[in-house]
Amino acid sequence: MTQNGGLLRAYACDPSRTRGRRYLEAPAPTRTEYQRDRDRIVHSTAFRRLVYKTQVFLNHEGDLFRTRLTHSLEVAQLGRSIARSLGINEDLVEAISLAHDLGHTPFGHAGQDALNACMAGLGGFEHNLQSLRVVDRLERRYPQFDGLNLSFETREGILKHCSRANAQALEASEPGGVGRRFLAHQQPSLEAQLCNLADEIAYNAHDIDDGVRSGLLTLDQLRDIPLFDRYRAEALAEYPELDTPQGRRRLLYDAIRRMLSAQVYDVINTTQAALAQAMPSSVDEVRSLRALVGFGDAMRAQSQELKHFLLHRLYRHEQVARTMGHARQVVRELFGAYLACPQEMKPSFCELSSAAATPQDRARVVADFIAGMTDRYAAREHERLTGQRLLC
Repeated sequence: MTQNGGLLRAYACDPSRTRGRRYLEAPAPTRTEYQRDRDRIVHSTAFRRLVYKTQVFLNHEGDLFRTRLTHSLEVAQLGRSIARSLGINEDLVEAISLAHDLGHTPFGHAGQDALNACMAGLGGFEHNLQSLRVVDRLERRYPQFDGLNLSFETREGILKHCSRANAQALEASEPGGVGRRFLAHQQPSLEAQLCNLADEIAYNAHDIDDGVRSGLLTLDQLRDIPLFDRYRAEALAEYPELDTPQGRRRLLYDAIRRMLSAQVYDVINTTQAALAQAMPSSVDEVRSLRALVGFGDAMRAQSQELKHFLLHRLYRHEQVARTMGHARQVVRELFGAYLACPQEMKPSFCELSSAAATPQDRARVVADFIAGMTDRYAAREHERLTGQRLLC
């Protein structure tokens, strides 16, 4: 097996041996199955919406903060770089990376938490499960089926987390499918494991950048974080002229670049050592082992320290908390308004609500509609329905 970067290892996912799609389709003449998945994701409506869904800072707060789209592209870039060195499938890594946030609500984790609370007792809301729901059901582009009809391996990677109850429901509807591993306590493919870690690496780095850009974090505060300060010091030692007010932006970028490189090399070296020890000879064997893609002990501890810092200094910052409180209110009030008056939703969702057999099914239609919204559309809809402008 080969790919553009070289030889695919025996433990890599081979597109010619995929476990297939839910609806049988003839192979594409010029693309592998995972390249085809990637292309379908890029052309989907849900993927385009990611450009107006944000991570920490909402869409109206600035043009240069990361969005779910730019985050997904950064995850894909990091993932492909590591995959090439490990000899696993780059195209599958890219497809999973580009799709992993398709089910995220507007307003980041605040929107997700609010929607989950609205759906309490009605099946709840998990953004990973929603991403799978988007590619399996909610995208409507093809005459033969709902969804994008992606390969098993891409769908498996999209479903990063899943509660036992939801895994049981998935297993009942698709025996032996993507829910099985959560019930059997197995791992996903190496490609999926890598996407999980690339996601963490990407958002830690870009949240530092966005946090400093916003003025909520400072370079001086970041000196308390060994993982960052080591590379800040290295950058200053090589480029002392950056120790000026005019040079601080370049200093930040260079320190983040060095930190990212160090994390990438750590993952490659640690994972290569784990693979050499475990010696898996197939993808199925990978699934039966412990997780093999990861940081070394020292890097894992430093990464956790950085995450703890960002949680308390950025995500729980008073300014962020105030905005996210308004965002949660927007989601809660939209949910109540649409549940009471389904005709306020787009006609296609209104029709689905009318056809729903149970209150839980009607609530899921509302959750699907809200989850698909961008930040600015949700804010405009809330203002239209309530007369309040909570998010300018």
